[in-house]
Amino acid sequence: MFLRLVHGVADGNSSELPDLYGEVTDVRHPMATPESEPLTSRRALREHFTVPPEVRESLPKRSVVDVVVHETADPEVIVAEFAYEFTLPDDSRSKVPCVFVMRVRDGQIIESRDYIDPIRTYTARGDLARLLASLRKGVS
Repeated sequence: MFLRLVHGVADGNSSELPDLYGEVTDVRHPMATPESEPLTSRRALREHFTVPPEVRESLPKRSVVDVVVHETADPEVIVAEFAYEFTLPDDSRSKVPCVFVMRVRDGQIIESRDYIDPIRTYTARGDLARLLASLRKGVS
């Protein structure tokens, strides 16, 4: 389930991703900048994953690398380390380290904590100005 999710994100298969989750969820992005609200339903996840075509086309290509999945004492829970590797317009590469802690029950993700480095993400997407603007807005 984890691999389907992260590869689906990397491949831009946003319409298929909400179906990986239960109807009721608890998905949080503790490192999100600006802060984000928990995603508590499949409908909220559908909105979260919806990317307008013009935005999708402007995003750099990315792939999933450096995957390490740790089993836990709870058979429903995994801890997964990985990175999204972005290929930038000049063909250079930028890695964004991530750690996901997920609970999967009956073949669906029902809970997840997605720790993603926000500064490297905005930088890799060429969108650092947007991050800085959101930080300035929060300071006013």
